[in-house]
Amino acid sequence: MSWKETCAVDERAMFVGECLRGDLSVAELCRRYEVSRKTGYKWLGRYEAEGKAGLKDRSHVPHHCPHGLSEETIEKILEVKKRNPSWGAWKVERWLSARRPWRHWPAVSTIGELFKARGLTTRRKRRPHVPESAPFSGCIGPNDVWTVDFKGWFRTGDGERCDPLTLQDAYSRYLLRCQVVRPDREGVWPVFDAAFREFGLPKAMRSDNGPPFASVAAGGLSKLSVQLIKAGVMPERIRPGKPQENGRHERFHLTLKKDAASPPAASLKAQQRRFDEFRHVYNEERPHQALQQTPPARHYAPSSARYSGRLREPEYSDDVIVRRVRHNGEIRWKGNTIFVSEVLSGEPVGCEEGEDGFWHLTYGPISLGWIDNRGRLVRSRRLRGAGSGTHGRPPG
Repeated sequence: MSWKETCAVDERAMFVGECLRGDLSVAELCRRYEVSRKTGYKWLGRYEAEGKAGLKDRSHVPHHCPHGLSEETIEKILEVKKRNPSWGAWKVERWLSARRPWRHWPAVSTIGELFKARGLTTRRKRRPHVPESAPFSGCIGPNDVWTVDFKGWFRTGDGERCDPLTLQDAYSRYLLRCQVVRPDREGVWPVFDAAFREFGLPKAMRSDNGPPFASVAAGGLSKLSVQLIKAGVMPERIRPGKPQENGRHERFHLTLKKDAASPPAASLKAQQRRFDEFRHVYNEERPHQALQQTPPARHYAPSSARYSGRLREPEYSDDVIVRRVRHNGEIRWKGNTIFVSEVLSGEPVGCEEGEDGFWHLTYGPISLGWIDNRGRLVRSRRLRGAGSGTHGRPPG
């Protein structure tokens, strides 16, 4: 039985007083007050040590918690979080464990509770699941596919327009380039050229359908994609209005914005320094959930297909008729002229005889269309993952 709730301290004082008078034994008094002998002796001991103050209730919180966080541990955890505000408990725990594996770090749930107590967590809106595109199923190793895109432009503190170009290996998520450039071929190609010289050539380059990556010309080719083909890289394009087909890159831009551009830096030069620092942390330190909480650098290796800097025209087999596109985008064909594309001015295109008298027109691996028996070019219907080398069928 416990002490009466109404006046527990007074009850304990009366019990102690009677014990000290010695008229009754402690055992008899415990029965009368309906407490155990252990409880009776506890209050006697506290009275002797502290007087009447010792008869008050004490907090049940333990004096020492073996699983509690030391001030030093809390400081180390918060230091990592401060440097990387977008990191959650998982990434912080993996980062610390990777760099000081000999030390016992608290569980992810404990770190999460610490962040919550310090107001360092924000509730995220649940986003609908967006499935990744089917062409990624062929991406089974580094440099199978590189993805490229412009993060939405913004203005730096001094009012200058900032267009960040990002280039990433789709398999490992390794960030190859994050650079402020002009959003045109003259601005983008030097970035591609430098990345090819440093990392070698990918098999394919995936982009959206906007300039400078693509155009409305035959085969969807742009001057930039022609340069890619001549370098030995297959251009791939997602379907219009289907950004989820480049979903990994789209999600990456959310991280880039939060960690390196919110708020923007004071100038373009300062913003580029931020991007350079972000790229290092993202590749070498930041744990990635899809990579078992390890950084991309552990999963990336340069391509074995080296790049000399020389751009070569496509080669065709002996059974293909080759025509060179004139400056106005036309070719000569059986005494007539056929308009192909000004994008291909000066480039060789191949004509291969197909069914029903139609001739298939290609630029290297890219289908441009079919020349019908009236000498007109009927463009190929654009297929998903255009640039995959699929020539399609002649029009019916």
